[in-house]
Amino acid sequence: MGDRALVSLMGLVLVVGLVAGPEGVSAQQGVRLDSYAEWKRDGDLVVDGQRVRASAKTKWKGKFASVDEVRLGDEVRVQGTRQADGVVLASEIDVRPNGPNALFEADVRNGTTELEAAWMQNRIAFEPGANGKITRIGEVADAGSDVDRVRSLVNRLAPPYVPRDQLRVYVIDNKEWNAMAMGNGAIWVFSGIMRDMPDEQLAIVVGHELAHYTHEHSRRQARRGVWTQLAGVAAIIGAEAIDNDAARAGAQMGATLGLAALTAGYGRDLEDQADRVGLRYAYEAGFPVQDAPGVWQRFLDKYGQEDRVTNFFFSDHSLASARKQNLEREISNNYGRH
Repeated sequence: MGDRALVSLMGLVLVVGLVAGPEGVSAQQGVRLDSYAEWKRDGDLVVDGQRVRASAKTKWKGKFASVDEVRLGDEVRVQGTRQADGVVLASEIDVRPNGPNALFEADVRNGTTELEAAWMQNRIAFEPGANGKITRIGEVADAGSDVDRVRSLVNRLAPPYVPRDQLRVYVIDNKEWNAMAMGNGAIWVFSGIMRDMPDEQLAIVVGHELAHYTHEHSRRQARRGVWTQLAGVAAIIGAEAIDNDAARAGAQMGATLGLAALTAGYGRDLEDQADRVGLRYAYEAGFPVQDAPGVWQRFLDKYGQEDRVTNFFFSDHSLASARKQNLEREISNNYGRH
């Protein structure tokens, strides 16, 4: 697999983001949001990381007709206009229950649960290699001080409607800077990034990963038809190297589901959303977000533009300046004036 080897690991787990920054919307321009109701603040909804305000002129679609009636965790679509203070004034709000039977949701959950079990069988994170062999990524810990540190961050960052017992935390012994989220609520963080980043910076990264999970990006990617191109791909998982039959089958399924991210990434809009929402998670948890652009600059400083790790993180986007600019605009819209 050559220089794509590290990338395949990320594809397996429905992946880390750290790709593409939010595009943002200038004040007084139209805004469209497709996300979830995650907080209520002074009569406003927080949707897609943005504060959304209803007025007497707002058109409500669906069964609800006021912010008070909306339940945290409901799916929310908004059309509106960015105001001078950064708030999105909604012209239309469409609220729908977030049910458990969305298209591909069970496939994502079951496949990644089996893949998680395959990794935990021998407490080794692995990736597929050539000729059916597997490449060791690092030992996996599910207890200890590092795990406690990540678990504390995850519990603090996750929005209130997400049950904490659905979020499982692991640390992979690997010197690289990385983190990832499975579609079943398993969060994985590399020891390297934990050693080199304080909690204030690590929270930005972990928040991004949580957003991939909470916003069901694996399922949404599947809905776009990406996974229909992956027939037969699971053969590269090296299943014969896994002893347990159930774990072997799960690894194959998980690889098939997860390789959407390997072949296409989540897509810029989903990565942008993970940045926006992850930033909101950090803010609501009490972490400083003004220095978030500097976190991503640290990745570029460490890996450069051409390194294979950076290329995975940053995909095919030119982000040395654009990402920082987008994040700075996001901070200005949402965290500088209220």
